[in-house]
Amino acid sequence: MKMNKLISQFFVLSLLFLASCSSDDDGGSNPEESKGAYDNGILISGEGSGAGTGSISYVSDDLTISENLIYKKVNSTELGVYVQSVAFDDDSAFIIVDNANTITVVDRYTFEYEGEISTGLSTPRFMVVDGDTGYVTNWGDPSNDSDDFIAVVNLNSNAVVETIPVGNGPERIVENNGKLYVSHKGAYSTNNIISVIDTDDDSVEEITVKDNPDELFINSVGDLMVLSEGNTIYDADWNVVGQTAASISTIDTSSNAVVEELVFADGNSPSLMVLDGSTVYFALNNEIYAMNESASNLPSASLLEAEGFMYAFAVDSDRIYATDTSFSDVSKLNIYDLDTQEKLDTKEVALGAAKIYFN
Repeated sequence: MKMNKLISQFFVLSLLFLASCSSDDDGGSNPEESKGAYDNGILISGEGSGAGTGSISYVSDDLTISENLIYKKVNSTELGVYVQSVAFDDDSAFIIVDNANTITVVDRYTFEYEGEISTGLSTPRFMVVDGDTGYVTNWGDPSNDSDDFIAVVNLNSNAVVETIPVGNGPERIVENNGKLYVSHKGAYSTNNIISVIDTDDDSVEEITVKDNPDELFINSVGDLMVLSEGNTIYDADWNVVGQTAASISTIDTSSNAVVEELVFADGNSPSLMVLDGSTVYFALNNEIYAMNESASNLPSASLLEAEGFMYAFAVDSDRIYATDTSFSDVSKLNIYDLDTQEKLDTKEVALGAAKIYFN
């Protein structure tokens, strides 16, 4: 009897030990463990239009779940027109509606409303978060080239605590080692500068690039890469009569010097540059091109021709995600295999689909 009892106790203890080990292995260390309904997936922001509200869509990483109007579903209200962009910190998403001069703050994984930044903004465009501080590009009056600024936001109080004047039409913004890098597309006109802002003293330095710089990012070696789309030239009757040069510029962030400038052929206006690892992808005439970030020449052949009207694309986990955007009905998100360029799936997403983010 005693021996049987000892064996039974040993068996129970063994099960408890194995259960404990299993619990430790599964808890927290699993990268796919969900933090909310909209974790482990892709977020697509739609600008909206006269046909309907701006909104956010969600597609799961495994492509089995697709859901539109997720902010409205969670909060029973709409974001409004026009949703310009979304910024993130570890836990929150900041949804910018530019013509309403508001930034709606939500939990980035559940999309539950957390607050709003609604004063001190004037046509906000893009935002970057550094710790407890947000930096937001603002056009001011788009027809006035002297009232543009960066709004500095205390994210604990959701209040604009400072503004930094900058040149006309600030657009994209990234932060790196205490510096802000801002592209100036020029709002309703044109511009050709990158602002470099020291966050310690708010001093601003300008770097000249080709016309209409837009997308920019820090590459794997710490250089800044900038896509300038070039400027379309019209005559008095609004006929296109020319195009200034477009380029991809590489800037040494220690000296702010342009160390490489890849200039596109006359008449070519690229757009939508993204970085994945050390590979740069950009769009030209609805085709996606790829090159190494250290390339000294532009690629001559495209990787993929996207379907429909490609207004946004992104690359992640061996896939290319490209919108076929509509401003009168739902848009489409086409998903392609990066290696074979085979289309894997298509999802219906937000009206005016304009930006793609990975959550």
